[in-house]
Amino acid sequence: MSESQGRINDFVLKIGTVNGTGSASANGLLMKALFRMGIPVTGKNMFPSNIQGLPTWYEIRANHRGYMSRAGRVDVMVAMNAQTYKKDLAEVSSGGVLIYDSTWPRERDLLRTDITVLGVPLSKMINENFASARVRILMKNIAYVGALAALLDIDLEVIRELLQETFAAKPKLVDSNLQAIMLGYDYAIENFTCPLPVRAEKMGDNAGQVLIDGNSATGLGCVFAGATVGAWYPITPSTGVMDAFKTYCKMYRVDKETGERRYCIVQAEDELAAAGMVLGANWAGARAFTPTSGPGISLMSEFIGFAYYAEVPSVFIDVQRVGPSTGMPTRTQQCDLMLCAYASHGDTRHPILFPANPKECFEMAITVFDLADRLQTPVFMLSDLDIGMNDWMIPELDFDDRYQPDYGKVLGSAELAEMDRFVRYVDVDGDGIPYRTLPGEDAKGAYFTRGSGHNRYGGYTEDSDEYQDVMERLLVKWDTAKKIVPRAVLSKAEWKTKLGIIAFGSSDGAVIEARDRLAEQGIHVNYLRIRAFPFGQEVIDFLHAHDTIFVVEQNRDAQMKSLLILETNDIANRLVSILHYNGMPIPSDCVVQGVCEYVKSEAAA
Repeated sequence: MSESQGRINDFVLKIGTVNGTGSASANGLLMKALFRMGIPVTGKNMFPSNIQGLPTWYEIRANHRGYMSRAGRVDVMVAMNAQTYKKDLAEVSSGGVLIYDSTWPRERDLLRTDITVLGVPLSKMINENFASARVRILMKNIAYVGALAALLDIDLEVIRELLQETFAAKPKLVDSNLQAIMLGYDYAIENFTCPLPVRAEKMGDNAGQVLIDGNSATGLGCVFAGATVGAWYPITPSTGVMDAFKTYCKMYRVDKETGERRYCIVQAEDELAAAGMVLGANWAGARAFTPTSGPGISLMSEFIGFAYYAEVPSVFIDVQRVGPSTGMPTRTQQCDLMLCAYASHGDTRHPILFPANPKECFEMAITVFDLADRLQTPVFMLSDLDIGMNDWMIPELDFDDRYQPDYGKVLGSAELAEMDRFVRYVDVDGDGIPYRTLPGEDAKGAYFTRGSGHNRYGGYTEDSDEYQDVMERLLVKWDTAKKIVPRAVLSKAEWKTKLGIIAFGSSDGAVIEARDRLAEQGIHVNYLRIRAFPFGQEVIDFLHAHDTIFVVEQNRDAQMKSLLILETNDIANRLVSILHYNGMPIPSDCVVQGVCEYVKSEAAA
C-alpha cells in the first residue's frame, strides 16, 4: 500500500491559495467540521508577511491518536494557486491526491505517476452561478470545501450547522455559501469515486475540547491574572495577544453600572516606550505587561536591565519568530532563549516560562505575573508563532475561582507603622527578596528607585563592597527562583533506558509522537519537558541519570543545550542536539531521524 492510502482519521490536508482571497474562512470551516465529527485536529497557517498577493498555505492534520505536531507529509493537496503548482505537486506524498481548478487545463504542470490528480472546474461553476467579482473569489474557496466534503466524507450536516452559526445574523449568506458548497460536492460525487481511501469518520463530539490559538489564550490568561495595564508596539506574531486582552477586558473589566473601563491599553511609539510604561505601571502597583517578539526584546533590553537591578516586577511575553534582524516575521522558531535569559548588559539572569500549547499559555500567563511580583524582577513567557497564531485542540480552559494574585512581599501602612525604619534592599528572610512598598501608600515607605549603583538601603553608591553586596543578594534570589518556577515534566519509557530527550515549548508535540514511533522500532527514551528557566533540581537529576540526552529545539545554535551547559554541572559530553530551524513547525520525523542516526552511529562505532 502506498504511503498515503487507506488512512481513516489519519491524514494531512493542505490548501495552497493566494493571500487576501478569503480562503481563511473556508479552511476554518473544514477544520471545525472535522472537530465537530470528534476527530482530533490541528491547523497550521503558513502565510507571507505582506497584506495580499503572495502564496499562502493552510495545513490541517486529522489524527485519531491526538498528535498535534506537523506530520511531515501531505495526503491531500488542494492547489488553488497556479504560481505554486510545481511546489504543491512535489509536496504530495506518494499515493496521495492533488486537487486543482480545472477551469484552465493544467495537465502538463501536474505530471506524477505515483499520485492521483483530480480536476474540479471551480471557477467555471462559480462564474456561472454568481455575478459579483468579489463574491466569485470567495465562493470559489467555499466550493472546494464542498468537493473535499465529498472526497473525504466530511459530514454535510455538520457543515450546514457551522454555516448557520457563523452567519446567524445574515441568513442570505448561509444560502449562498451552501449553494457554492453543493456545487463542489455534487461535481465530486458525479465525477469521482467518493470517498477517497483517505477519509474522515465520525469519532464522537470532542466534548471537553476546544479549538483556540495561543495568543487568544494568553490574552485571556492576563485578564484572569489581574493585569490591568498593557503597553505594546504592534509586531508579528504577538499583536494578537493584545487584541485578545483588549477583547476580554471589554468583557470583564468594564463596570456594568457606570460603564467605567478599569483597564489601560497603550499603543506606544516604539518597543522602548512600551517597556518603560510597563515598568512604571508595575512600580506603581498595577499588573502590567507587554507582548512582543525577538526584535522588540532587543530594543527593550536597557529597560529590562533597569527592572532587574532596581527590582521592579515586570512581565514580557515573547511570541518568537524567525530571526535575526527582521528575519521571516511569519515563520516560527525557538530562537530567543539566550536573548531573554541574559537580556541587558552586565550580569543579569531572568526567569523564563515555556508553554507548550495554548492551554499552558493561559495557565502560565497567570503564573508569570505571580512570579514577577514574588521575585520582584522581569519574568518572560516564551511562546512562538506556531503556538500563538495556529489553531490547536486543547482541553477546555479551567480557572480556579478561588485564585488570588500573589503580590509577594508588599508592605502596607499597617506593617510600616510597626517598623522603626523601612529599608528597600535588605534581605531579612534569606531568600534574596527584599520587601517593597507601593508609591503613595505611606510616606514611611518612600524610597528612591534608581538604576545606578545603590546599596542595600537604596542610597546611591560607587563603593565596591556595597555594590557587590547587592549583586550577590540577587544571586540568592536566583536560587529562590529555581524552587518556585514550574517544574519540568517527566515521561518515562516503558523499558529501562539510558537514553533521554529534553525539549520545551512547541517542540513537545513532535517529541510525544516521535517517542511512540521510536518505541515501535525498539528504541526507548525517557522524556523531560522543561517548563521554566532557571532549571530545577529535577533537570539536574535527569541529566545525570542518562548517558545520552537528545536536546530538541527549533534554532540553529542549540540555545537550550548552551543554557544547560552554562547553568548545570559537567554534562556537555552527554548532550546531543536535534535542531530544526527552517521556520516551519517541527515534525516528528526530525526527532525520529536524529535519534535513529545517533543510535546507529554508536552501534557501528
